[in-house]
Amino acid sequence: MKNPTCLGEDLFFMKIALEEAFTAFHKDEVPIGAAIIYKSAVIARAHNLTETFGDITAHAEMLVIHLASHFLGKKYIRECTLYVTVEPCIMCAGALFLSQIGRVVCGTNNSKRGFSCTGIKLHPRTQFESGIMKNKCRNILQKFFLLKRKI
Repeated sequence: MKNPTCLGEDLFFMKIALEEAFTAFHKDEVPIGAAIIYKSAVIARAHNLTETFGDITAHAEMLVIHLASHFLGKKYIRECTLYVTVEPCIMCAGALFLSQIGRVVCGTNNSKRGFSCTGIKLHPRTQFESGIMKNKCRNILQKFFLLKRKI
């Protein structure tokens, strides 16, 4: 069973990622949010901006990796944790692998485009957990795509 203190922190930081997902939702972006934590502090937070920037690489994970690396002044962010509302795609998983991030916590899986369904792995030292606030993370995504289909 998970340490209750750690679970409380996971919920706290996933709520921040979820706030970012709601921001994306209101910008008509795919509602995925992310936050990177270093020593119990948020050092980067972002949401998808692919439509805003006209850039397919502007995923929430890519943006927070960039911001965290810049904040820390280094390319390896081993002592950080990423909280992301949806399982990263293969592009983001590749960037996470190269950053050697210490831990990835995601809200819900992505059975169509997530890295785990492709066989791609994160860095061997990266801890991976899924299912934190799963229903809320999944619901905002489902609502977004239901609204898109009605248009």
